[in-house]
Amino acid sequence: MRTLARLFTGTALTVAAIGAFAAPAAYANNENDNDRGFQSLEVYPSSATPGETITVNTLACGKHGHGVGDANSLGAGEFQLESSTHKEVVVGQFRVPEHVKPGTYGISVACDNGKTARGDLTVKHRNPSGHVQTGVGGSVGPDSAQVTAGAAVLAAAAVGGVWLLRRRASGAQGH
Repeated sequence: MRTLARLFTGTALTVAAIGAFAAPAAYANNENDNDRGFQSLEVYPSSATPGETITVNTLACGKHGHGVGDANSLGAGEFQLESSTHKEVVVGQFRVPEHVKPGTYGISVACDNGKTARGDLTVKHRNPSGHVQTGVGGSVGPDSAQVTAGAAVLAAAAVGGVWLLRRRASGAQGH
C-alpha cells in the first residue's frame, strides 16, 4: 500500500512541477497554432520507450477546464485532463503500450470549451536488457574455476612484480 501511495505522490509532484514550471514557456509562441484553430499540447517526455508514463498539458481548455486526450494513434486509448496547480493548465497522463513500434505519434486533446490541442510523442526502441545471446557463450554468469584461475594469475603477477622490484633495489645498492 505504501508503494502505491508513493507512486501517486510522485505522480502528483511531477504533474505539479510540470504545470508550475514548464507550461508557461511551452506556450509563449503559439500564435500560428491559434490561427489554425488549435493550441499546443506539451508532451513530457517528448521521446519515450514502451511502458513509460507520459504527461501532457495545455492551456487550450482554460481556467478550471477539463478535456479528453486521444492517444489512439499509438494504441493507448483516451485519457482525462484535469485542472492542475497552475491556474490555466490542464494535465493528463497515459502509458505507452508495450507493443507500440518506434515512430512519431500525434496526441490530441478535445477540451470541454470546444478548443483542441495537439502535440507529438516520439517512441524509441527500448534498450536491450538481460543476457546477450550470441551463441559464443560467456555472458551467463561467473564461473568459479575461471575466477580462481584469474585470481591466481593476478597473485602470481603481484609476487613477481614485488620480487623484481626487490631484486633491482638490492642490485642498485651493491654498485
